[in-house]
Amino acid sequence: MSQTEEPLLTVEALNETFVDSSEGLEALQNVSFVLGSHEFLSILGPSGSGKSTLIRVIAGLLEPSSGAVNFHCLKQRPRIGLVFQQANLMPWRTVLQNILLPLEIDGVPAAEAQEKAMHLINLVGLQDFVHAWPDELSGGMAQRVAIARALIQDPDLLLLDEPFGALDALTRERMGLELLRIWQTSQKAVILVTHSISEALLLSDRVLVLSARPGTVTMDLDIPLARPRSEEIRYSTQFIDLERKLRHSLVPRVN
Repeated sequence: MSQTEEPLLTVEALNETFVDSSEGLEALQNVSFVLGSHEFLSILGPSGSGKSTLIRVIAGLLEPSSGAVNFHCLKQRPRIGLVFQQANLMPWRTVLQNILLPLEIDGVPAAEAQEKAMHLINLVGLQDFVHAWPDELSGGMAQRVAIARALIQDPDLLLLDEPFGALDALTRERMGLELLRIWQTSQKAVILVTHSISEALLLSDRVLVLSARPGTVTMDLDIPLARPRSEEIRYSTQFIDLERKLRHSLVPRVN
Protein backbone atom coordinates (compact mmCIF):
# COMPACT_ATOMS: atom_id res chain seq x y z
CA MET A 1 0.00 0.00 0.00
CA SER A 2 1.36 3.43 -0.92
CA GLN A 3 1.93 5.93 1.87
CA THR A 4 -0.68 8.30 0.41
CA GLU A 5 -3.40 5.66 -0.04
CA GLU A 6 -6.25 5.30 2.44
CA PRO A 7 -6.43 1.85 4.04
CA LEU A 8 -9.57 -0.14 3.27
CA LEU A 9 -8.94 -3.24 5.33
CA THR A 10 -6.81 -4.32 8.29
CA VAL A 11 -6.35 -7.98 9.17
CA GLU A 12 -4.88 -8.19 12.66
CA ALA A 13 -3.39 -11.24 14.42
CA LEU A 14 -5.85 -13.56 12.71
CA ASN A 15 -6.02 -17.19 13.81
CA GLU A 16 -8.36 -19.88 12.50
CA THR A 17 -8.62 -23.36 13.95
CA PHE A 18 -11.14 -25.95 12.81
CA VAL A 19 -12.24 -28.33 15.56
CA ASP A 20 -13.72 -31.76 14.90
CA SER A 21 -14.45 -34.69 17.17
CA SER A 22 -10.82 -35.81 17.32
CA GLU A 23 -8.52 -32.78 17.18
CA GLY A 24 -8.09 -29.18 16.13
CA LEU A 25 -6.69 -28.23 12.73
CA GLU A 26 -4.86 -24.90 12.79
CA ALA A 27 -5.35 -23.31 9.37
CA LEU A 28 -4.08 -19.75 9.98
CA GLN A 29 -1.71 -18.41 12.61
CA ASN A 30 -1.18 -14.74 13.51
CA VAL A 31 -1.90 -13.36 10.02
CA SER A 32 -1.72 -9.56 9.79
CA PHE A 33 -1.70 -7.10 6.88
CA VAL A 34 -3.23 -3.85 5.63
CA LEU A 35 -4.93 -3.39 2.23
CA GLY A 36 -5.23 -0.02 0.49
CA SER A 37 -8.53 1.20 -0.94
CA HIS A 38 -7.36 0.74 -4.58
CA GLU A 39 -4.67 -1.88 -4.04
CA PHE A 40 -4.27 -5.19 -5.87
CA LEU A 41 -2.90 -7.80 -3.44
CA SER A 42 -2.13 -11.41 -4.33
CA ILE A 43 -1.75 -14.25 -1.85
CA LEU A 44 0.62 -17.10 -2.69
CA GLY A 45 1.24 -20.25 -0.72
CA PRO A 46 1.43 -24.03 -0.98
CA SER A 47 -1.74 -26.12 -1.03
CA GLY A 48 -3.28 -26.28 2.43
CA SER A 49 -1.70 -23.02 3.61
CA GLY A 50 -5.06 -21.43 4.43
CA LYS A 51 -5.37 -19.06 1.46
CA SER A 52 -9.01 -19.88 0.77
CA THR A 53 -9.78 -19.91 4.48
CA LEU A 54 -8.38 -16.38 4.74
CA ILE A 55 -10.59 -15.24 1.84
CA ARG A 56 -13.66 -16.69 3.54
CA VAL A 57 -12.86 -15.02 6.84
CA ILE A 58 -12.43 -11.64 5.13
CA ALA A 59 -15.73 -12.18 3.27
CA GLY A 60 -17.52 -12.89 6.54
CA LEU A 61 -18.30 -16.48 5.59
CA LEU A 62 -16.19 -17.80 8.49
CA GLU A 63 -15.68 -16.45 12.00
CA PRO A 64 -12.01 -16.24 13.04
CA SER A 65 -10.97 -18.16 16.13
CA SER A 66 -9.20 -14.99 17.27
CA GLY A 67 -7.97 -11.73 15.80
CA ALA A 68 -9.91 -9.20 13.75
CA VAL A 69 -10.85 -8.07 10.24
CA ASN A 70 -11.62 -4.34 10.20
CA PHE A 71 -12.84 -2.20 7.32
CA HIS A 72 -12.00 1.52 7.32
CA CYS A 73 -13.43 4.67 5.70
CA LEU A 74 -16.84 3.06 5.21
CA LYS A 75 -20.09 4.46 6.57
CA GLN A 76 -21.92 1.18 6.11
CA ARG A 77 -21.29 -2.54 5.97
CA PRO A 78 -18.68 -3.23 3.26
CA ARG A 79 -19.85 -4.52 -0.10
CA ILE A 80 -17.78 -7.54 -1.13
CA GLY A 81 -17.69 -9.27 -4.52
CA LEU A 82 -16.63 -12.92 -4.59
CA VAL A 83 -15.39 -15.03 -7.51
CA PHE A 84 -14.40 -18.67 -7.01
CA GLN A 85 -12.61 -21.23 -9.19
CA GLN A 86 -15.95 -22.34 -10.66
CA ALA A 87 -18.12 -19.62 -12.22
CA ASN A 88 -21.29 -21.12 -10.67
CA LEU A 89 -23.58 -19.58 -13.28
CA MET A 90 -27.26 -20.48 -13.24
CA PRO A 91 -27.75 -22.62 -16.36
CA TRP A 92 -31.34 -21.45 -16.91
CA ARG A 93 -30.29 -17.78 -17.07
CA THR A 94 -28.51 -16.00 -19.93
CA VAL A 95 -25.27 -14.04 -19.54
CA LEU A 96 -27.25 -10.85 -18.97
CA GLN A 97 -29.66 -12.50 -16.55
CA ASN A 98 -26.83 -14.05 -14.51
CA ILE A 99 -25.14 -10.67 -14.15
CA LEU A 100 -28.44 -8.98 -13.23
CA LEU A 101 -29.25 -11.45 -10.44
CA PRO A 102 -27.69 -9.53 -7.49
CA LEU A 103 -29.52 -6.34 -8.46
CA GLU A 104 -32.80 -8.24 -8.84
CA ILE A 105 -32.35 -9.53 -5.28
CA ASP A 106 -31.64 -5.96 -4.10
CA GLY A 107 -34.79 -4.68 -5.82
CA VAL A 108 -32.97 -2.25 -8.12
CA PRO A 109 -35.30 -0.84 -10.83
CA ALA A 110 -35.04 -2.85 -14.05
CA ALA A 111 -33.89 0.01 -16.29
CA GLU A 112 -31.11 1.03 -13.89
CA ALA A 113 -30.02 -2.58 -13.41
CA GLN A 114 -29.92 -3.23 -17.16
CA GLU A 115 -27.78 -0.13 -17.75
CA LYS A 116 -25.25 -1.26 -15.13
CA ALA A 117 -25.20 -4.80 -16.49
CA MET A 118 -24.62 -3.69 -20.07
CA HIS A 119 -21.76 -1.44 -18.95
CA LEU A 120 -20.09 -4.41 -17.26
CA ILE A 121 -20.76 -6.73 -20.19
CA ASN A 122 -18.88 -4.26 -22.38
CA LEU A 123 -16.13 -3.97 -19.76
CA VAL A 124 -15.51 -7.73 -19.72
CA GLY A 125 -15.78 -7.99 -23.51
CA LEU A 126 -18.93 -10.10 -23.79
CA GLN A 127 -21.11 -7.71 -25.78
CA ASP A 128 -21.62 -10.38 -28.46
CA PHE A 129 -22.85 -12.92 -25.89
CA VAL A 130 -25.49 -10.95 -23.98
CA HIS A 131 -28.20 -13.56 -24.55
CA ALA A 132 -25.97 -16.65 -24.63
CA TRP A 133 -26.56 -19.52 -22.21
CA PRO A 134 -23.82 -20.74 -19.84
CA ASP A 135 -23.36 -24.01 -21.74
CA GLU A 136 -22.50 -21.98 -24.84
CA LEU A 137 -19.56 -20.26 -23.11
CA SER A 138 -15.92 -21.27 -22.80
CA GLY A 139 -14.42 -21.52 -19.32
CA GLY A 140 -12.75 -18.13 -19.67
CA MET A 141 -15.97 -16.49 -20.84
CA ALA A 142 -17.91 -17.99 -17.93
CA GLN A 143 -15.38 -16.54 -15.49
CA ARG A 144 -15.76 -13.12 -17.12
CA VAL A 145 -19.50 -13.37 -16.45
CA ALA A 146 -18.73 -14.26 -12.82
CA ILE A 147 -16.42 -11.24 -12.50
CA ALA A 148 -19.07 -8.93 -13.99
CA ARG A 149 -21.67 -10.36 -11.60
CA ALA A 150 -19.32 -9.71 -8.67
CA LEU A 151 -18.75 -6.11 -9.81
CA ILE A 152 -22.37 -5.16 -10.45
CA GLN A 153 -23.06 -4.15 -6.84
CA ASP A 154 -20.08 -1.78 -6.97
CA PRO A 155 -18.17 -3.65 -4.25
CA ASP A 156 -15.62 -1.99 -2.00
CA LEU A 157 -13.51 -5.15 -2.23
CA LEU A 158 -13.25 -7.89 -4.85
CA LEU A 159 -12.12 -11.30 -3.55
CA LEU A 160 -10.87 -13.75 -6.17
CA ASP A 161 -10.19 -17.31 -5.01
CA GLU A 162 -8.22 -19.06 -7.79
CA PRO A 163 -10.66 -17.75 -10.44
CA PHE A 164 -8.59 -19.14 -13.33
CA GLY A 165 -7.41 -22.34 -11.68
CA ALA A 166 -9.60 -24.61 -13.84
CA LEU A 167 -8.49 -23.04 -17.14
CA ASP A 168 -5.76 -24.24 -19.49
CA ALA A 169 -2.44 -22.37 -19.38
CA LEU A 170 -2.97 -20.16 -22.44
CA THR A 171 -6.54 -19.21 -21.46
CA ARG A 172 -5.33 -18.49 -17.94
CA GLU A 173 -2.67 -16.09 -19.23
CA ARG A 174 -5.22 -14.34 -21.44
CA MET A 175 -7.68 -14.04 -18.55
CA GLY A 176 -4.94 -12.59 -16.35
CA LEU A 177 -4.47 -9.81 -18.88
CA GLU A 178 -8.26 -9.33 -19.04
CA LEU A 179 -8.40 -9.03 -15.25
CA LEU A 180 -5.56 -6.51 -15.33
CA ARG A 181 -7.47 -4.40 -17.85
CA ILE A 182 -10.70 -4.61 -15.80
CA TRP A 183 -8.89 -3.62 -12.60
CA GLN A 184 -7.15 -0.67 -14.28
CA THR A 185 -10.59 0.57 -15.35
CA SER A 186 -12.50 -0.09 -12.11
CA GLN A 187 -9.68 0.63 -9.61
CA LYS A 188 -11.29 -1.63 -7.01
CA ALA A 189 -9.39 -3.08 -4.09
CA VAL A 190 -8.66 -6.71 -5.00
CA ILE A 191 -7.34 -9.74 -3.13
CA LEU A 192 -6.40 -12.60 -5.45
CA VAL A 193 -5.55 -16.12 -4.28
CA THR A 194 -3.34 -17.85 -6.83
CA HIS A 195 -0.74 -20.59 -7.18
CA SER A 196 0.90 -18.79 -10.10
CA ILE A 197 3.92 -16.63 -9.25
CA SER A 198 3.97 -14.96 -12.66
CA GLU A 199 0.23 -14.20 -12.45
CA ALA A 200 0.70 -12.59 -9.04
CA LEU A 201 3.60 -10.46 -10.30
CA LEU A 202 1.83 -9.34 -13.47
CA LEU A 203 -1.29 -8.20 -11.62
CA SER A 204 -0.30 -7.08 -8.15
CA ASP A 205 0.90 -4.08 -6.21
CA ARG A 206 1.92 -6.44 -3.39
CA VAL A 207 2.25 -10.17 -2.83
CA LEU A 208 1.77 -11.97 0.48
CA VAL A 209 3.36 -15.39 0.86
CA LEU A 210 1.85 -17.85 3.33
CA SER A 211 3.75 -20.78 4.81
CA ALA A 212 2.56 -24.36 4.85
CA ARG A 213 -0.09 -25.11 7.48
CA PRO A 214 -0.63 -23.32 9.71
CA GLY A 215 -0.51 -20.41 7.29
CA THR A 216 1.61 -17.53 8.50
CA VAL A 217 2.87 -14.54 6.51
CA THR A 218 6.48 -15.29 5.58
CA MET A 219 6.85 -12.46 3.04
CA ASP A 220 5.04 -9.21 2.25
CA LEU A 221 6.61 -8.03 -1.00
CA ASP A 222 5.95 -4.74 -2.79
CA ILE A 223 5.96 -5.14 -6.58
CA PRO A 224 7.71 -2.06 -8.04
CA LEU A 225 6.88 -2.85 -11.67
CA ALA A 226 5.65 0.23 -13.53
CA ARG A 227 1.99 0.46 -14.58
CA PRO A 228 0.32 0.04 -16.98
CA ARG A 229 1.70 -3.47 -17.50
CA SER A 230 1.58 -5.75 -20.49
CA GLU A 231 2.57 -9.32 -21.30
CA GLU A 232 6.07 -8.17 -22.33
CA ILE A 233 6.96 -7.26 -18.75
CA ARG A 234 7.31 -10.99 -17.98
CA TYR A 235 10.60 -10.96 -19.94
CA SER A 236 12.17 -8.04 -18.07
CA THR A 237 15.12 -8.57 -15.72
CA GLN A 238 13.20 -6.97 -12.87
CA PHE A 239 10.26 -9.36 -13.31
CA ILE A 240 12.55 -12.40 -13.48
CA ASP A 241 14.40 -11.31 -10.32
CA LEU A 242 11.12 -10.85 -8.43
CA GLU A 243 9.89 -14.23 -9.69
CA ARG A 244 13.07 -15.88 -8.41
CA LYS A 245 12.70 -14.18 -5.02
CA LEU A 246 9.11 -15.39 -4.60
CA ARG A 247 9.97 -18.89 -5.79
CA HIS A 248 12.74 -19.15 -3.20
CA SER A 249 10.30 -18.07 -0.49
CA LEU A 250 7.88 -20.86 -1.46
CA VAL A 251 10.29 -23.76 -2.00
CA PRO A 252 11.63 -25.31 1.25
CA ARG A 253 15.39 -25.29 1.51
CA VAL A 254 17.03 -28.73 1.53
CA ASN A 255 19.99 -29.04 3.91
